[in-house]
Amino acid sequence: MQIIQNIREKGAAIVIGVIALSLIGFILMDAKPGSSGGIFGGNPSSSLGKVNGEPIEYNEFNAKVKQAEEQYGGRVSGTQVYEIRQSVWDQIVAEKLLVKEFDKLGLSFSPKEMSSIMFSNDAPYALKQAFSDKTTGQYDIAKVQEWWQQAKKSKGEQRDAIESQIVEPMKLQALYNKYNSLIAASAYYPSWMQQKDNSDSKTFAAIAYVAIPYNVISDSTVVVSDEEIMNYMKKKKAIYKQDGGRYISYISFSANPTAADTLKSLDAVSILKTPFQADTNAKAFIARNMSSINYYDGFTLKSKLAMAQKDSIAALSTGNVFGPYLDGGNFVLAKMVGIRQMPDSVKTRHILVGTKDPQTGQPLLEDSIAKKRIDSIATAIKGGADFNAMVIQYSDDKGSKEKKGEYDFSSAQFGTLAKEFSETIFYGNTGDKKVVHTDFGWHYIEVMNQKNFEPAYKVAYLAKQILATDETVNSASSKATKLSGEARDAKSLDNYITRNGIQKVDVPDLIKQNDYRLGGLQDARQLIKWSMGAKQGEVSEPFNIEDQFVVAVINKIQPEGLPDVKTARPMVELTVRNLKKAEQIIKKLGPTPTLESAAAAYKVQIATAGADSTLTFSSQIINGVGNEPKVIGALFNKTFLAKVSEPIAGTNGVYVIKVNSIGNRPADTPEMVAQMTDQRKKGLLQQMSGWFESLKKTAIIKDERSKQF
Repeated sequence: MQIIQNIREKGAAIVIGVIALSLIGFILMDAKPGSSGGIFGGNPSSSLGKVNGEPIEYNEFNAKVKQAEEQYGGRVSGTQVYEIRQSVWDQIVAEKLLVKEFDKLGLSFSPKEMSSIMFSNDAPYALKQAFSDKTTGQYDIAKVQEWWQQAKKSKGEQRDAIESQIVEPMKLQALYNKYNSLIAASAYYPSWMQQKDNSDSKTFAAIAYVAIPYNVISDSTVVVSDEEIMNYMKKKKAIYKQDGGRYISYISFSANPTAADTLKSLDAVSILKTPFQADTNAKAFIARNMSSINYYDGFTLKSKLAMAQKDSIAALSTGNVFGPYLDGGNFVLAKMVGIRQMPDSVKTRHILVGTKDPQTGQPLLEDSIAKKRIDSIATAIKGGADFNAMVIQYSDDKGSKEKKGEYDFSSAQFGTLAKEFSETIFYGNTGDKKVVHTDFGWHYIEVMNQKNFEPAYKVAYLAKQILATDETVNSASSKATKLSGEARDAKSLDNYITRNGIQKVDVPDLIKQNDYRLGGLQDARQLIKWSMGAKQGEVSEPFNIEDQFVVAVINKIQPEGLPDVKTARPMVELTVRNLKKAEQIIKKLGPTPTLESAAAAYKVQIATAGADSTLTFSSQIINGVGNEPKVIGALFNKTFLAKVSEPIAGTNGVYVIKVNSIGNRPADTPEMVAQMTDQRKKGLLQQMSGWFESLKKTAIIKDERSKQF
């Protein structure tokens, strides 16, 4: 399949640059800082941040962003730009954190290890993608070895590229795997702990208890002060600490096409219907009239037509036009260019005499010589020569040598093959034997079988996108400019909104310095960048975002650290109020209540749990109570076999318990013990899988990208 696939890709060469660019997807990657200027502007020598004091240079970051963008053919837009930047930032931070860890442990990577990875099925994805047979998926180690022998001889910038883009990422990935394996191997589950866990899982308790829910005290009677909110958060800083940012609201004015704009677009397409039908060159007509859908010079099976109007289009006679009809954001005219019967699948075999190297594009053989050779092959086969023997001896399509030159294609692959090849096997007949020329040489083709024939249509689509007129855009812009000009602070903005009946969107989430989404606005980076330098209550100038003109206001500036009371109250007030309620309940019960006195104090019933032997130390839920970890912990305190517990302030209320009994279920079989041990080991490993996030938390990471982007 190798040659055919390369024909599909019109000769896309497998070169070092492609391999290097593919490596951007690694968890860890490296590239030497480039010497070229920045692609985003700004000072190319500036630092974008630091990781434990080590700077992340603009050039280093920029070079990797550029590589990632080239993965998309250099065509990135909208939110893709920001997603790529964030991905590259995360990769660089990870690299700088981990390299120091590798050095501390003395981890190394030898040339022998590199060879064992590169020349094996554990090779990086990029190498596999470049050097694998497209049909079988088999990684061609011989080709990689051949390429590597040449690559090692390179010098200068090319050599630097190989080192920084291929060797270094492979090294870092290998070191990362070693490091991760060391951590996984450190997950030790000692036998005494296994025995204790097994014992705990078999030990169960039966209890009597009194539960006094917090709602026995009305919320209105328990006032939570600002000071109490702050004191509670200070005790739980790790939970409530926030990054700095802004709370923003905005007003948007749509510049989407109006009904009048839509009618204008419809009229613009409608007047082309008659000349489109009269014109004899549909391809040229579509190009001349700048259709938003390109001309496709091929047939499509009726079953593959996707538009809602496919039956009406299929019913057209050759030369006639259907429409206009609405398809997405376009008005479309469809002209029937041709109708034929076509198979859904084809089995074929071929021999290729190549004139061009499919990987490098370099010439292999003069076209005239290749033509004579393929004609000789065709004559030999016609005279009785074995086809498979000719494939093995003469075909330059190495991917099909082991398959007797045979391929199976579906109609969905029609447009991905070379045009001359596709037309021969899909438009011809079973049994056809032809010599065909493509960009890569001369083919001898035999059509072996064709299946599932159905009508196929060549349709030319003339489409015009529905666009807003200048009048619509200018109107939206003027409204936004007027609002921004008359309302320069939050108070005047609210007054303007009230007077004019305009809707304001309040974004509830904290907007951080490197964010690019704002509520429903997917590409609001410039607005967010403005907000980071704006004052509280400040109103922005209009921003043109997507199909809208947007005016924003800074509702609040949130510094890094604990949130203020107003922000925190919805998150914390219930918890603090319940703590205060617990104090009142416990005070009323006294330090040594009985079950009877506790039940009487709040007119509740004494209940029981655990009679079914399900209440163990590892239980998550107590039937009739819910999730109360403190209560479960107290169940196996043998002191409470002899006396009632002190009041326990839980999640949903205050509890007083009496342990009636503690028993043991029969021991598990060795197989069940082994299974539980294995599960606990897996659980331990899963808990340890968050080691990288822990490493980040202990590091000092300063992110100053927002100053540049």
